[in-house]
Amino acid sequence: MPKPRHLRGGKLARVAVCIEHLGISVPGYQAVRTSIDEPYVGIKEVFAITRIERGRSEFWTHGRVWAGRPGSIVIQQPGDVHRDVSREGSITYQMLRFPARAVEHVIGRIELHACLAADDARADAFQRLHAAVAAGADRFTLECLIAEGIDALAGIGDDRQLLTRPVRRALALVRERLADPLTLDELARHAGLDKFHLCRAFRAQVGMPPHAYLTHLRIMHAKELLAAGAKPKDVAPQVGLYDQSQLNRHFRRIVGVTPGEFARRA
Repeated sequence: MPKPRHLRGGKLARVAVCIEHLGISVPGYQAVRTSIDEPYVGIKEVFAITRIERGRSEFWTHGRVWAGRPGSIVIQQPGDVHRDVSREGSITYQMLRFPARAVEHVIGRIELHACLAADDARADAFQRLHAAVAAGADRFTLECLIAEGIDALAGIGDDRQLLTRPVRRALALVRERLADPLTLDELARHAGLDKFHLCRAFRAQVGMPPHAYLTHLRIMHAKELLAAGAKPKDVAPQVGLYDQSQLNRHFRRIVGVTPGEFARRA
């Protein structure tokens, strides 16, 4: 699979990254341990609960900067924009990838991003789960701890104080209309804010302007379709892009390879 990319001199460049896949016996869930040397900028594609094992970093998401330290638990959803602001050396973390539908089925869609300190009691369920994964626990143990973790998410609270109501409404419409044509005037009317102020607020709170965010979501969906066996020539209309040429251009810019190359690797 393509390596993550980050911004260097205004252009995307490859990141020095080492990924170790950890065995986990619960279908649909994945665990990896990753070491990364360079600052990272990108959009999260999975629901993930991550524990920082080594290193320190400051990162921006959802309109504010968070501090990541050893033992910190970071919770992110698909579509979250992440940008490293500063870091001390290489960062090693253990990431548990949850099927988003498993979380949403229990507690619904939550606008949540949290970075919990190692000694934060709200992180206890996630710390137990990470420890069990690292120890190679059996499936029944992991299923119980996953259930506890999902239940604990509801008690963390959301970041509605970080996203204003117009931006929350705009995000909801962008996700809903992923494969359909969308105009800025339409988005602004739905958000209840004039388009000039909406673009400024969206960029400030989400991390990129509406059109760029929508394009990234479309490419994320295209990757899902390709991984499931769809043919590259059939994907563009399913994700709201005009034609194969537009899909190829955006896909290569964001992912680093063409849809055909990605499909062969997947």
